[in-house]
Parts: sequence; structure tokens; C-alpha cells
Amino acid sequence: MHKIFLFKIGWMLILYIFLDLVCAGMGMGVPFFCILFGMLVGWYIVQRVTVQPRPIMQVLEKILAAATLTSAFTFLIMVLIWSPSIPLLFNPQVDLRNFGIPLILYEPRLSFIGWMVLMILISPFLQLLMTIFGAYLTLLWKVRGICVSNNDEKV
Repeated sequence: MHKIFLFKIGWMLILYIFLDLVCAGMGMGVPFFCILFGMLVGWYIVQRVTVQPRPIMQVLEKILAAATLTSAFTFLIMVLIWSPSIPLLFNPQVDLRNFGIPLILYEPRLSFIGWMVLMILISPFLQLLMTIFGAYLTLLWKVRGICVSNNDEKV
């Protein structure tokens, strides 16, 4: 199991890209599974970064950089998927009620704008937050394990 954390970063990025595309496809363009995948990615980031002892600030910086990179890729996917639909806003003949999005704001045009903002901007940000949350939970678990093994008492 320890060998998986020593793979070259390029191979891991290719694997991440493939899995993130699969997650986006499973959600049919809605990045729900990409957001959940962020928890697993956060776990992996911490496991990879802490293979060698490092100062805690360097670990936190690497976690933030990796989480931002993964979120940026999901942002790119969402832009590629949803941006071709944006010109529909400026076509007066398009019936946005039948586009298939939830009409949360009760007005089709406003709901469509809200949906685009949610898919393109907010969802990658939620993935960033989930990745950082998963990473910090893993880091907390690892630090607690170190403290328990050093002090021989529960923290």
C-alpha cells in the first residue's frame, strides 16, 4: 500500500484526470461525484505529502496547492461542459423552461443563470473545500496517531 504514494506525480495526475472525468460523466455534467471525490483526493494528498517528514507549514502549503490544482481541473471540465449553453440566454426564442434544470428561482431565465453559476463557479469551489476538509481530517488523524504513539496515552 505504501508504494502507491511513491508513484511519479505525472502518473497520478493522469489517473486523477481520468477519475475526475468519470465522476463528471457519472453525474451527467453535474459535479456531485467530483465534489465527493475531493474527500478521497484530500486523503491521498496528505498520505503522499507526509511520506517524508516535512515542516507543517510546507505540508499545509502543498495540500492547498494540490487541492487548488484539482479544483481548477474540475472548473475547466465544467466550463467545457456548460459554457456552450450560455448563448441560450441571449436568444429570445429559446424556452429555458424545457432545458431540464430545476426552476428554483421560479423564473426560467434567472434559474438558468443560477444554474450556470452553480455548475461553473460554485461546484469547483465546493470540491476545493471538500478536498481541503478530507486532507485536514487525514492530517488530524495522522497527528493524533503520532501523539498517541509518542505519549502512550489517548489525546
